[in-house]
Amino acid sequence: MRLNLTFFVLVGFYWNLIECLVVTAANKSTESQQDYKPEGPLILCKFLPKEFIECEDPVDHKGNKTAKEETGFGCVKFGGSRYEDVEKTKVFCTVLPDIECYGPRTFFRKGIPCIKYSEHFFVTTLLYSILLGVLGMDRFCLGQTGTAVGKLLTVGGVGVWWIVDVILLVTNSLQPEDGSNWNPYV
Repeated sequence: MRLNLTFFVLVGFYWNLIECLVVTAANKSTESQQDYKPEGPLILCKFLPKEFIECEDPVDHKGNKTAKEETGFGCVKFGGSRYEDVEKTKVFCTVLPDIECYGPRTFFRKGIPCIKYSEHFFVTTLLYSILLGVLGMDRFCLGQTGTAVGKLLTVGGVGVWWIVDVILLVTNSLQPEDGSNWNPYV
């Protein structure tokens, strides 16, 4: 009796093991298991919102248009204060691990703006310009050390340069030296 029970337990164990291996092999096959059904519960991975994917930063070609044409993606220049001025590119994205979707989990996403942010805050720079602009603190803050020293030595161009810089900041004509955009988080 004990031998029969042991036999059935072993047969059941091996049966489950073989079934598990077959299912695992079927799941790892590279063949398309099913056709995509648009009315089904899964959406194409490339249509996932940005909260469910992780994208690389845009490639910076540093003004080299030929390199952008050869690769087919990347940014020649970063920044721009108007929507029309901002260059757009495609970047390589990967779906986050526990998100279910249909299709390849790594893909190119188009229309990513070529924008980079640094430690330049508009409100802080405007306050520097109003309060300490005579000493060139706004220009130092933007990384324009040459004109900042000139503004410091001439005491804000006897006040004229100081007023002009406040107007240039408000009209968004005075930008950070490194070409980055204003950081939106104050």
